[in-house]
Amino acid sequence: MSIPSARGFHSTPVDPTRVLEEIKRLVLERLAGLPGEFYPAIDTALAAITAGGDANHSPQVVYQAQAALWVLRQHHAAHVMRFRQGIARGFDDFRLLHARDSVDVPLGLIDEGQIDFHLAGQALAASLDHRHSASLDMMGARLDILAGALGAEPSMNPLGPTRLAMAFVDTFEDEQIPELLRTLLFEHYAKALGGVLGELYDAANAVLARGGYGLPAAPDAPAVAASAAAVGASSGSPGAPGPVPATGYSTATQGAAGWGLGQGQHGAGPAGFAGAAGQPAYGGHGHAGSGHAASGTGTGTGGAGWGDGRAGAPGGGAEAPTPAELNELRSMLHAWREGRRDEAPAPRAGTSTGGTPGRRELRLDELVNVASLMQAEPADVFARALAGTGTLAGAIRDQLNTGSRRLGLDPEQISFSAEDEDAIDLVGLLFDALFRSQQLQDRARRMYARLVLPYVKVALTDQQLFVSPTHPARRLFDAITEAVAGNAGNTPQERELLDRATSISQRVVAEYTEDLVIFETAHRELDALLQQQRRRIELQEERAAKATNGRERLNHAREQADTVLARRLSAPPLSPAIAEFLRGSWRHHLVQTWLRDGDDRERLVDAVSLGDALVAADRLAAEGRGSELADHLLALEPRIAECLASSGLDQSAAEHALALLVKGLVYPHTPRDLYPPPPRQAQDDDDERSLWLDPRGSARARPAQVEELRALEAGSWLQISDLKGESLAAKIAWVSPLSDRRLLVNRRGLRVLVATVEELAVMAAAGRLEVGCEPTAFEQAMQHVREQLDRAAGSVAR
Repeated sequence: MSIPSARGFHSTPVDPTRVLEEIKRLVLERLAGLPGEFYPAIDTALAAITAGGDANHSPQVVYQAQAALWVLRQHHAAHVMRFRQGIARGFDDFRLLHARDSVDVPLGLIDEGQIDFHLAGQALAASLDHRHSASLDMMGARLDILAGALGAEPSMNPLGPTRLAMAFVDTFEDEQIPELLRTLLFEHYAKALGGVLGELYDAANAVLARGGYGLPAAPDAPAVAASAAAVGASSGSPGAPGPVPATGYSTATQGAAGWGLGQGQHGAGPAGFAGAAGQPAYGGHGHAGSGHAASGTGTGTGGAGWGDGRAGAPGGGAEAPTPAELNELRSMLHAWREGRRDEAPAPRAGTSTGGTPGRRELRLDELVNVASLMQAEPADVFARALAGTGTLAGAIRDQLNTGSRRLGLDPEQISFSAEDEDAIDLVGLLFDALFRSQQLQDRARRMYARLVLPYVKVALTDQQLFVSPTHPARRLFDAITEAVAGNAGNTPQERELLDRATSISQRVVAEYTEDLVIFETAHRELDALLQQQRRRIELQEERAAKATNGRERLNHAREQADTVLARRLSAPPLSPAIAEFLRGSWRHHLVQTWLRDGDDRERLVDAVSLGDALVAADRLAAEGRGSELADHLLALEPRIAECLASSGLDQSAAEHALALLVKGLVYPHTPRDLYPPPPRQAQDDDDERSLWLDPRGSARARPAQVEELRALEAGSWLQISDLKGESLAAKIAWVSPLSDRRLLVNRRGLRVLVATVEELAVMAAAGRLEVGCEPTAFEQAMQHVREQLDRAAGSVAR
């Protein structure tokens, strides 16, 4: 959202398109989450009706309402988009060069099931008109002046109660909504609007006044009427109204479905609903007239919609507050930009922090047209910037200057406004941060390069992009990143994802003008394919956990076997034959026993006792006690054969190995010696660990860090950096029951590292591990942007 200026009122009116766009941003930001925000409250109300046994509503009626509410929840994303489009359409209609006449709007019939819904919307609009009449009267006068500056005829207030009711009704035009749910929907919509409309109207009045579209003084009622007549005359609006009969349940199908086309008839019934408190009948092209807000009846107007003259002083109301996070982000951005400007020898052509002397600021529509012109151009310059050969924001400005020159605008004579500078820099920093925080290949770089200008246009016209997690362009950004990050195209499924993401990015470039529907449509298409990818990632995680578990069990068995073997090799001295058998076949037999039977004491004791029996046989041989040795070996023969069989030897090979063992024990004076323990075998993950774990161990972990990491469960996310400084989001996918080590996987389910809690704590102490991770690629990239700007702001402060 654009932050309103605090420099006071403008003596010369600001570009009316920019003022109207700022008000549009205010409205969309305050109301963007509707209607889904009050679904939980409606659910609670329906549950209370069921629990209370309300005699007015049978269980069947409540069940139907609950079922319909469930359907609305499933369609929530589409409803939010349609609601936003309905509000935006009001602003688009307002700035038409000629107000739409009723004869230009095709008429149709409303489905009977929707009539009550439309009537409820009319009643809601009348109620809100009555409640906010003073603010609406003042805003109507100012919007008439703004319409004159646009060269348009006075039209319906784009943020008036009638327009807001229309947008709400149109949102649900395709839904079958029972009476109980309809009542609750309008009840909670009215509550939601009641909490924000007063402040919103004050903020819109303040924006109009600051832009130079305020009234010269606080007028009394006759003065207001005279001013309204003058505005109407200057705009070419008709004079006194003539009574026109209501048209019943007819509808204007182009955005006016189900609202009466009565053009200001006093006393019109619901079907011929006229705008109260100066609001026009929806779909009708009325005439300037008067109305009484207190009575809720009035004469429909085609423009200012003046009420009974009770207008307040101009410029009333507070500045529209912006989200604290966006305010802070913009402040840091300004500090960062100032720091970069201090380092530069001279300003770039076509750039400004707003209001460069001798240069004209580009209007928003001009800048959007320039971006649209360059949108279809090859994006090589952006790809090179993302590869690190320059700043992306600078490349964006260069391209916009090139486009300005093509349209006949001299880049030396124009500049960007402060708001436009913010949008350009934020998009540039966002894409730069994306490539620092994600594993993206060259193909992905070209794909994102194509998307730079479409996202610049979104940021210029709708800064909800940086505020709302459900913004369509933001969701598509996350979906594309999910599809391509770490995707090398090694499998047919991965190549299909890359191809689909590429085609979607090309479609956005080709089709995006200023309608966000293309982002919503593209996201739905890509997300359907990503659902399969997410299931494959889950399976990949499961396979990684099973493989790691198997490796851990094998390493554990080897360690246990080597410990037992080392004790037998260290004393007493052994003949080479016995030592070789113990280090080979018997050790393998121990490992297999541990793997098959775990800690089954009986099996393990039997396997270990075989080694002790062989050591005893070697002692008998050393002492020359041949008869006892023969009896001892005959008793051991079945167990030795079993041991050899576990190594995969067949009967013949086992007999041969047994013969060699006996041959080595025949001679009492065979030299005997002590043998070292078996050497440590190289682990499969040694290379992996050397990438992430510092062998020098210079950092020391705090006990609190160890305990914090130990408390994390499987499924927790971490942000880790390797020894080269490359960052990665990793999830704890599995905790070893043997070693208590943690298996970390990336967003594609591939193994990254297996480490103990203590090793992870050392990484945290070294600043290479943070608990938690932004859930989406957009939020993760924005977190990098905030950190970069925060550091810059801190250095400027110092």
